[in-house]
Amino acid sequence: MDLIPAPSSAARRPDEDYPLDAATTLTAPPALADAERWLRATLSAATGLPLGPGRPGAGIELVQDGTLAAEAYRITVRPGHALLAAGGPAGALWGAQTLRQLLGPDAYRRSPLRHEGWVLPGADIEDAPRFGWRGALLDVARHFLPKADVLRFVDLLAAHKLNVLHLHLTDDQGWRVEIKRYPRLTARGSWRDRSMVGYRAGQRRDDRPHGGFYTQDDLREIVAYAAARGITVVPEIDLPGHTQAAVAAYPELGNTDVVDTAALGVWTDWGVSHNVLNASEETLRFFEGVLEEVLELFPSEFVHLGGDECPKEQWKDSAAAQARIRELGLANEDELQSHLIRHFDRWLAERGRRLIGWDEILEGGLAPGAAVSSWRGFGGGIAAAKAGHDVVMCPEQHVYFDHRQADGPDEPIPVGFVRTLEDVYRFEPVPKQLDAAAARHVIGTQANLWSEFMDSARDIDYRAFPRLVAFAEVAWSALPAEPAERDFAGFERRLTTHLKALDALGVEYRPADGPHPWQRWPAPAGRPIEGPPPVR
Repeated sequence: MDLIPAPSSAARRPDEDYPLDAATTLTAPPALADAERWLRATLSAATGLPLGPGRPGAGIELVQDGTLAAEAYRITVRPGHALLAAGGPAGALWGAQTLRQLLGPDAYRRSPLRHEGWVLPGADIEDAPRFGWRGALLDVARHFLPKADVLRFVDLLAAHKLNVLHLHLTDDQGWRVEIKRYPRLTARGSWRDRSMVGYRAGQRRDDRPHGGFYTQDDLREIVAYAAARGITVVPEIDLPGHTQAAVAAYPELGNTDVVDTAALGVWTDWGVSHNVLNASEETLRFFEGVLEEVLELFPSEFVHLGGDECPKEQWKDSAAAQARIRELGLANEDELQSHLIRHFDRWLAERGRRLIGWDEILEGGLAPGAAVSSWRGFGGGIAAAKAGHDVVMCPEQHVYFDHRQADGPDEPIPVGFVRTLEDVYRFEPVPKQLDAAAARHVIGTQANLWSEFMDSARDIDYRAFPRLVAFAEVAWSALPAEPAERDFAGFERRLTTHLKALDALGVEYRPADGPHPWQRWPAPAGRPIEGPPPVR
């Protein structure tokens, strides 16, 4: 049983296999309807078996067990009966994913290659996740990803028991969420004239307009589709930096006394634009209006507000910004940024939500309920956890999957740190510097896919997989805390089987021996491979 992520315990019972046939049934109580619906639809499509309703004690049976944690499950397979007991709906969904794995790679296809020979191996499995937040960030702002591809990505997260999709919806290079009271955010802010291609230093453009956005109904569909698979969608609306697309749509949001914001377009460069929001009360009201609609679309407890990489040059040069600093009794531009973050921290808390932001939001202090995404290494997360804030660990040195996977120049657009599959498997989210009390504030971990160099689902597949498989095991399984003690060779052996499942799903992952021919990117003569990019 080459299961990924590795379960808490698994015992094979080779003499007690359960062959499935046309008479095999599937039964579940109403509380586990999502798991029942998903399992029947998925396995019926792959096997051709109807899996009609049956009776307790026979067939494939899902039950709820109040002694288990919400995401925990237990599977017992015997001849004529496969029992999946789950602590709650989420646990049932994760157990259903494991049942599919037990049937082998062909169970990941959408149409049957055969109609017989399907066998659930006799087994006793107990399982529960290590972390409650097991996430992946998908950046749809730099390159827009059509809705169908987002839904496909949701399915891939669910297949690996990842339960948070962090959807990066706005940035300098595009605004992707429909806001009905501010229609120019998408009419103007969702399209740019052209895009950079490859290295920033190369200054090459493709001269093709690029854009798109999700309607509110699109986002409701994505959220509902994800929820039915155990995944929470956390939206990110960047502020006060990474906002040139918004300023291009509504010039009054910018620092109009130092730049002609009416002449700005959606940014066509990668990196960080110097065009940021002004700090007026009118701008606060504008983004309160944006967030009111965002909260209606996304029921997640957390709302991500960015808060990182905000250049201060315009505020330093702006008479209006300087007057605002004096009016609020602030010391400098850094405190002005903190004022904006704290404002929305309180605003979200008043509505029963929690702010989460990149680790820069620690500067200036946070409300007790706010959480931190630690991206600039572990330092921000360590400081936040020691101060009593919840933390999601996603340091770019370890889990930024836009970074290259090998040191050779043939990696597609080989930027950033080299992070191999083994590097990811040996990533430990909880720093040794935290005592037990502080470590409990590390609520999870997340891999980030920034899309400057990924303009299609095909490119995302290559950079995400199979590294996201290794990451999923880090986030779910009870691996040794000491990275050197982890059995990477054993993981590689299990991965060999799992790659066949990815093949069946149509995932174009990076082969172990390097890029596919269509993906190779020879470095231009005389130009070194770029190091860590100065962006998230």
